[in-house]
Amino acid sequence: MPSPPFQHRRDAGEQLAARLRERGPWPDSTVLALPRGGVPVGAEVARALGAPLDVFVVRKLGLPGYEEVAMGAVASGGVRVLNEDLLRRAGVSPNALAAAEARERAELARREQLYRGGRPPVPLAGRTAVVVDDGVATGATMRAGLEALRALGPARIVVAVPVAPPGTARALAALADELVCLLTPPDFMAVGQFYGDFTQTTDEEVRALLAGADAPGFA
Repeated sequence: MPSPPFQHRRDAGEQLAARLRERGPWPDSTVLALPRGGVPVGAEVARALGAPLDVFVVRKLGLPGYEEVAMGAVASGGVRVLNEDLLRRAGVSPNALAAAEARERAELARREQLYRGGRPPVPLAGRTAVVVDDGVATGATMRAGLEALRALGPARIVVAVPVAPPGTARALAALADELVCLLTPPDFMAVGQFYGDFTQTTDEEVRALLAGADAPGFA
């Protein structure tokens, strides 16, 4: 049986960083990792590009009764995006929308405080945002994140992931200014099948990686 293409998330990050560096220098860039699994990958990318590392927390607003369907999202930076057409068709009341938003904003704030502590977010206006995850399956969270990220004014958005199914990769390429994806296997079943070690990243690891990115000599 052949070895998986990625030993672990750090290895995936190193391979992804090598591909990005082939594209030339990355001035005025910020690496935004989707927690938790995207952070070990993003840390390697940020180190290789000499770019600051931050988390970008996204919370989908689930349609009442069908929570897996996103009627919008809230994200880092106080951003909210809504699928107005879906809200109208589903007849979602303002109270139901407000309740969902309040719940997800509270969870978003909890996670940002947990991961960042008192550290302020890295400014994005006018910069290239390199959005990193350890892989995408349906891409629903990433798509919501990209829509929210546009509102923060980056000059350019690059999605960088080790692996995605072909259809998801095409959808993300249409939303971002550029997609860098190492593998788009037609037999994709789950992100973890492409890793030797896909142990869940802990909150403690996320905090340590973000703190390490602030340390002198990180890049």
